[in-house]
Order: sequence, then structure tokens, then C-alpha cells
Amino acid sequence: MQETDTDSKQLTEKIVRLALEKRALDVVTLNVRQMTTVCDYFIIASGAVDVHLMAVADYILEGTASEGVRPLHIEGYDNLRWVLIDFTDVVVHLFLPEVRKFYSIERLWGEAEAKHYESK
Repeated sequence: MQETDTDSKQLTEKIVRLALEKRALDVVTLNVRQMTTVCDYFIIASGAVDVHLMAVADYILEGTASEGVRPLHIEGYDNLRWVLIDFTDVVVHLFLPEVRKFYSIERLWGEAEAKHYESK
């Protein structure tokens, strides 16, 4: 079943909230809906170290599963440098800071509408 724009936006907001609750760093959403058919939103965040990255990923997975939302695919969980969680219309990229800087997804999708969030 295809998610509506409202569904993908609500899921994005839920995942951002979960990431911030686990103190993810430099959380950014990119609205790529008009740029690709792959998904509507990217959520990009960093974990200070690999254990922090795992904690953020686990918390997102637990928080979405509690509402019956499960990812289509997960990659990178075994090496904890870049974890990708694909929720179909929302794709989460969790990085270690140096890996995020190297791949620079925000720059690659620089035309996308970006929203930055402050960790509490």
C-alpha cells in the first residue's frame, strides 16, 4: 500500500523525534519528493560513536515497530559506520561524523528543502 504525503511526513516527524530523544547529532530532513521517485524524505543524523549510532538505530526501530511500522530494508547494522533504514517513502541515514562528512549526502541533494533540528 502506497503511503500518502501526510503519512510520510508524519513518519518523518516521528523518526526525528525518536532520534532526538536518543540525542542523535545534527539531525536534518531533506524533502526529496520532487527530485526522485525513490522516497519522499531522507532523515540524516549522526551518532558520536558506534555504540551511540546503534542506540539511535535501535530506538528508531523499536519506536516505529510499536506503531506497527516496520522497515522494508536495513543496511550497515553490522559495521555501524553508516546505517540505512528504508521505510519505503522515508529513508533514514545514520552516520558516524567522519563518514557523514565523507559522503556528504546533504551536498549531493543540495536542491532539496532541508530542515535542521537541534538536539536537546
